Amino acid sequence: MNYTPYLILLVFLVVALYLILRKRQRKFIVLFKEDRKLLAENVDFYKALNKKQKQRFELKLSDFLANVAIEGVGTEVTALDRVLVGASAVIPIFGFNDWKYQNLGTVVLYPDTFNKDFEFAEGDRNILGMVGDGYMNGQMILSQSALRHGFSKSAGNSNTGIHEFVHLIDKSDGATDGIPQHLIKHEYVMPWVKMMHQEIRKIDDNRSDINPYATTNEAEFFAVVSEYFFENPERLKDRHPDLYANLSRIFGQKI
Repeated sequence: MNYTPYLILLVFLVVALYLILRKRQRKFIVLFKEDRKLLAENVDFYKALNKKQKQRFELKLSDFLANVAIEGVGTEVTALDRVLVGASAVIPIFGFNDWKYQNLGTVVLYPDTFNKDFEFAEGDRNILGMVGDGYMNGQMILSQSALRHGFSKSAGNSNTGIHEFVHLIDKSDGATDGIPQHLIKHEYVMPWVKMMHQEIRKIDDNRSDINPYATTNEAEFFAVVSEYFFENPERLKDRHPDLYANLSRIFGQKI
């Protein structure tokens, strides 16, 4: 009996399996002492963690930075920028052990705001960040100045980096609609949708301190209130206890 065809098929399968596993294997980098210092000086979320939680945060940050490219267009990407982009990514998924941004390959930093044509040097420019779609799928664009401002003392309830990564989480189920299906159990979906609409009406009636941009649509509402949740959790808990409770459940963490 001629075993040659079977041997060829076996070799082909082994090689194919090797290539698949190699493609799926994630890289890893070690954070430098300077990176930890930048975290401690600029990221309040990190500063509030205990020693064990900080180590967990650092591992997630290392994994992200090793597997997502951060590039600058018209600006230089500094060590601080890398840490802030990584922190923006880690904070919303810190409550989950195995979450990976499978739908992201590159984060592009522009020096300042940009427009829908990705122009940042002239004309009307009011976009702070964007999750790419279509031919830009797998990319995120962030304003460098907005990214840095989001982690400053004057940012208030806003953080552009967190905002865009929450959009990316929302998008991971195929629809950017304010309902992150991977994070919300089925029985909580309709109550969450109802709460979104109630809160949007309050904002429209000037009965809320939530950024009015949240009334744009459900996706923007989710991203805006998530910024609030991570940037000023105690105020959100005090002024919007039900919203705080829902976001705690969605993100698997209590701040």
